[in-house]
Amino acid sequence: MDLPLIDDYQRLFLEDTPLLDVRAPVEFVQGAFPTARNLPLLDDDERQAIGIRYKEMGQQQAIELGHELVQGEVKQRRISAWSDFTRQHPQSVLYCFRGGMRSKISQQWIFENTGVAYPRVKGGYKALRRYLIEQLDLAIMEMHAIVLSGRTGTGKTLLLQRINDKIDLEHIYHHRGSAFGKHVDPQPSQIDIENALSIALLKHRTHGIDKLVLEDEARAIGSRRLPNNLIEAMQQAPLVVLEANIDERVANIFQEYIVEALAAYQDKLGETEGFDRWANNLLTALENIQRRLGGLQYRDINSIMLYALDRHRTANDNEHHKTWIYHLLAGYYDPMYDYQLGRKAGRIIFRGDSDSVLDYLTQHHAIR
Repeated sequence: MDLPLIDDYQRLFLEDTPLLDVRAPVEFVQGAFPTARNLPLLDDDERQAIGIRYKEMGQQQAIELGHELVQGEVKQRRISAWSDFTRQHPQSVLYCFRGGMRSKISQQWIFENTGVAYPRVKGGYKALRRYLIEQLDLAIMEMHAIVLSGRTGTGKTLLLQRINDKIDLEHIYHHRGSAFGKHVDPQPSQIDIENALSIALLKHRTHGIDKLVLEDEARAIGSRRLPNNLIEAMQQAPLVVLEANIDERVANIFQEYIVEALAAYQDKLGETEGFDRWANNLLTALENIQRRLGGLQYRDINSIMLYALDRHRTANDNEHHKTWIYHLLAGYYDPMYDYQLGRKAGRIIFRGDSDSVLDYLTQHHAIR
């Protein structure tokens, strides 16, 4: 019986089809897709051993070693995991790296043990990845970007949440975009980010939406870079500047970086370790910009931050964080932003508060 092949890559991504990735864990970590689950045919050690056998003795000997390594209880555990996945996701598909031996074997074993003719992806991960790279380039080329700019803390991310026609880069990159923007969980791999970005753009493009709002970003968000063609598109795009007074901005930063960030750390790591890791992240981030702050300003803000952290830890009083946030905005971020915005002044098409910006985008650019 010929088991089914699928090559409608667009549909898989548009419909968020669950994907059964049977590659080794080391391959999955290097790059995968948002809806993929890794249930490997071979673990990392087995894959390495088979690769060595293939180079030394050829394909047939490598296949025989594979069957020796994956048999009996090991084989049944893997088939059982696949069977559970197929029951939970009957509309999903499976793939290996090139759509070859590993996915064919997995597909055959699933069929033999469940009777389910589970589709596999023609060309495997490599074909899916190539498709997304091509679509990313096409989407960026056809996109008409509007860049949402504004001083740190004006609430650009909050405004983006009210917009449908947008690409939320900081969400995709899992980083808040500043020196203090690290989350408790690490950023995805560069490949994972590019895949997710391509899929997000593909969904807009398929619905005929080419005018999109993106937040003003540098060439990298955290430790992950933006595609060069996206940077170029954003550097030529018109700018809408979101404005807010200093008190509003301090409140926004306080809510996101103090209240919400600490809660995320403590949910993940527990109350004590979560606080320690979160506090250390703040101090490390401040130290990382020490040279740009200058020695005197760094010492002043560091002292205020240490006092705020101590009051927070010992007295559950977090209000003192607002003091160092204010000093950091007024003394560091605002002058840097004003200088950078001055170089982009000719591209500014509107300025205003959150409601005014949203009204402008809706009425003048048909942004939903």
